[in-house]
Amino acid sequence: MHDRTVAVPTPSGPMETFITHPEEGGPFPAVVIYMDFWGLREELFDIARRMGTVGYYCVVPDLYHRQGHVRNEWRDENNRMISAHKLDPERRRQALIPLEKLSNAMVIEDTGGLLEFMDRGEPMRPGGIGSIGYCMGGRHVLCVAGAYPERFIAGASLHGTALIGDRDDSPHHLAHRFRGELYCGFAEHDPHAPPEIIRQLGELLKGCSVRYRHEIHLGSEHGYALPNRDIHDKRAAARDWELIFAMFRRQIPLN
Repeated sequence: MHDRTVAVPTPSGPMETFITHPEEGGPFPAVVIYMDFWGLREELFDIARRMGTVGYYCVVPDLYHRQGHVRNEWRDENNRMISAHKLDPERRRQALIPLEKLSNAMVIEDTGGLLEFMDRGEPMRPGGIGSIGYCMGGRHVLCVAGAYPERFIAGASLHGTALIGDRDDSPHHLAHRFRGELYCGFAEHDPHAPPEIIRQLGELLKGCSVRYRHEIHLGSEHGYALPNRDIHDKRAAARDWELIFAMFRRQIPLN
């Protein structure tokens, strides 16, 4: 595997981005991994490497780049990341500050810069791109699918937050622009994606051009898909990977 970190130019300044892909056999189909609200860390890089070993060109952009070098990560006695609802109020407040300063429009702008960079000689195959997002990144998967529908044609939103909301920039307003496929993995117990939101999203996407599928993982909690989390659910995460790789084979095949 070939790993590197680069400063990707964006209209708002350089964006630190982790890149990984096989050393031989390119060009490769591309996948963008959208971080959760904790920010960049080795856990996300390992997920990208997992995709890369299969044969994908994977990037993990730092969407907090406007705020400096933001890294929040607290671990329990078993060296697992502590979920936000289990943190003391001060640490939870500290972790949420960067999230509150990041807008969907910023992510769309950053993704435009990322696409321009990727199209300038990177070992990626032209055309459609895949995406995987966790927590707030699950929302951003929908945002970029609507903003760049000819590029993002295979999106996976895992325990995504604020997929439908009252804000003008809520990604559900872009649903009519979605193309290709979209998969959403939901936790059974998730205050950020209650059953009514899941139902509304399904109803909304019935009339759209995108092929949509979702799964609700029984017994799981918000954050279940991340392997180093204190509430990681191996069974649910494995099912997500099964469906994600199947979607990628259809939309952004390796050969």
